[in-house]
Amino acid sequence: MRIVEVREKTVPIGSSISNAYIDFSKMTCSVVALVTDVVRDGKPVVGYGFNSNGRYGQGALIRERFLPRLAEADPRTLIDQANGNLDPFRIWSVLMRNEKPGGHGERSVAVGVLDMAVWDAVAKIAGQPLWRLLANRYRGGQSDDRVWVYAAGGYYYPGKDLDQLKAEMRCYRERGFRVVKMKIGGAPLDEDRRRIEAVLEVVGESRYLAVDANGRFDLQTALAYAEALKPYDLFWYEEAGDPLDYALQAELARNYDRPLATGENLFSHQDVANLILYGGMRPDRDWLQFDCALSYGLVEYMRTLSVLAEHGWSSRRMVPHGGHQMSLQIAAGLQLGGNEAYPGVFQPFGKFADGTEIDEGYIRLPDLPGIGFEANSELYSLLRSVH
Repeated sequence: MRIVEVREKTVPIGSSISNAYIDFSKMTCSVVALVTDVVRDGKPVVGYGFNSNGRYGQGALIRERFLPRLAEADPRTLIDQANGNLDPFRIWSVLMRNEKPGGHGERSVAVGVLDMAVWDAVAKIAGQPLWRLLANRYRGGQSDDRVWVYAAGGYYYPGKDLDQLKAEMRCYRERGFRVVKMKIGGAPLDEDRRRIEAVLEVVGESRYLAVDANGRFDLQTALAYAEALKPYDLFWYEEAGDPLDYALQAELARNYDRPLATGENLFSHQDVANLILYGGMRPDRDWLQFDCALSYGLVEYMRTLSVLAEHGWSSRRMVPHGGHQMSLQIAAGLQLGGNEAYPGVFQPFGKFADGTEIDEGYIRLPDLPGIGFEANSELYSLLRSVH
């Protein structure tokens, strides 16, 4: 058993939308196909991976740094003998060989892309959906038969008025989502308040609306928004300041007693430990949004879960960023709190299996080997073009 070839392609996912910090006009994504010599149903098993939106494609790092290490490794050292499969942990160690600690920037995305493909292949070789494989190996067989999801949208868009914002959110509700999320911080506070109140006209109750500043605010602005948001009692107030500004996050928590959310731009279990120790996050109400596809993959994600457990956090407070099927599989198999969804943007990567029905904010996963990309026809067509 061995990896025969890994192919990479950078694809555009640009659009004219923007959040409080960046626009997505030049956004790209790395896609990889990991071909093995294992045959199922007459075809070689191929694992697929890609990175989440918000971080650009990592083709150069993948091709020039990480794939050569994988190619040079003795295939026998990459095998999980106990399970007769590839070993994601050994493969991860090979990818990270000769890497200095710290500096969890773009390389965490490159490794996350490859790690996703490895886990897709591992679950396909085992003939199981990834969520079931994870549950059997790491949760004593316990998994969730459905996963809570929320609809992320509400981006700034040239010429987008309140009626268009309301129509967007109404569409999400009609699809079966209960909680929706919108962007703030890309307009003056008074304008953002009008946008919030417009969306509340659609969703009805404030507990069905979350807001996201994408790290835009300094402390003074973060606190000003906090005071303005308190009367609404929203589902959460997300990423007010820079993700590494733990002092800002802690001060915000002292002044805002409603739920906060952050973590999508933290890429290692060490960063997570610092957030928990110094960021003032509260395990009884706050939410954590680490994204395996941006943070060295599922191997590192499991270390993150261990760190959180050591500090008294339940896995149910984890709702991954990214809106993709990999995070959805993890949410079911490792019993997280839910998963982000992108029903209106970042397609086809932000789409789940074809025909997926959202019932009062919950969805069920298809019973397909691997991550289940094959059930997303538009995405699968793109993935297959890589090899």
